[in-house]
Amino acid sequence: MSLFRTHSPGASTQPGRAGSYWRALLGIVCSIALGALALAAWRHLAPPQAEAGWRYEVYLDDVEKVSALAIDSQGQLLLSQELQNGQGRILQRNADGSLTEVELGLSKPDGMATFRGGVVFSQEQDTEPVRWYGRDGTRTLFSGRNIEGLASDGRFLYAIEDRHGDGHLLRYDPETDTTLVLRSDLDEAEAITACPDGRLYYSEKAKGQVRQLVAEGNDPLVLEGLNQPGYLLCTADGLWITEDATHMARLLLLIAGGRQHTVLSHLRSAQTIVQTAPGRYLLAEQGRNRVLSLQRRD
Repeated sequence: MSLFRTHSPGASTQPGRAGSYWRALLGIVCSIALGALALAAWRHLAPPQAEAGWRYEVYLDDVEKVSALAIDSQGQLLLSQELQNGQGRILQRNADGSLTEVELGLSKPDGMATFRGGVVFSQEQDTEPVRWYGRDGTRTLFSGRNIEGLASDGRFLYAIEDRHGDGHLLRYDPETDTTLVLRSDLDEAEAITACPDGRLYYSEKAKGQVRQLVAEGNDPLVLEGLNQPGYLLCTADGLWITEDATHMARLLLLIAGGRQHTVLSHLRSAQTIVQTAPGRYLLAEQGRNRVLSLQRRD
């Protein structure tokens, strides 16, 4: 009997074939992993892209958790830092570009609007109140639950609660110091805006929708399919919508006739947008801790 086992030619090639198979499979897995890493890096690092006719630049940088913006009666920019548990604050930008603290000890200050000669600001955490800030100091107006967006039509102040399924849209009357619930059972409603002609719009982030607030109560759907709409602003240019998504967020503009423009793309957690002059805006990009200046091209 032979001491050596004989092999057929076909059998001798099987281990090599198996090795090639596993090497090929490993190569495919590595390629997929590298592709996923490259996509994640691109999503994270890709700079914003502006639509034709618009341009942007960095206006303020290194402002941690920048969220709400407002222009006060003196034309100065106020901005909030959306930190929790009394760590939040409101800053004022000075003429030399430096920042001064004007309100401290806040809990998620996440909405601001000009109102009756001053600026009102919300606090999204728990039942923290909406307050008015101006030359006469700071005073409390009213409370709600997780209030975020604020807007004024010149007479009333509107506030919206960012809650899951049981949020309210509120209207505050400063003449009577009373608050009226206009809508209930909203789902992560974050934004409300008043147009120059009196129209009102609000968003529900969880549903990706924007609706018009109408007196009859059956609020028509204006936009849907949005990626976490976070803030609304209505100006002569149209209805602005920011998306509060971590990556690939957009700044949208809905103009007359229902045409939608993507003015900026590749944003990270876009927050408040305010108008500083016709065709000029400031936009808080929280995901990059900065404020962008946006304007129409000549």
